[in-house]
Amino acid sequence: MQCFSFWIAYILTRPLGASIGDYLSQSKGDGGFGIRNSYNKRNVSPYDLVTVIYLTATKKDAVARSEEALG
Repeated sequence: MQCFSFWIAYILTRPLGASIGDYLSQSKGDGGFGIRNSYNKRNVSPYDLVTVIYLTATKKDAVARSEEALG
């Protein structure tokens, strides 16, 4: 079941992420935001890094496991 869930999530999110990226980088004349790709990478990546460090330090995203599941 986990493999199926992974592929469903992968198939649904990959095109969505690409579409959002295309929308942000499309020129304003074509209906987008006109943000260059280098600008997106340079400014979004620090937020990703901060989020990963925060979640690693606080473990707010960790799921509690029961003793039975451990084994």
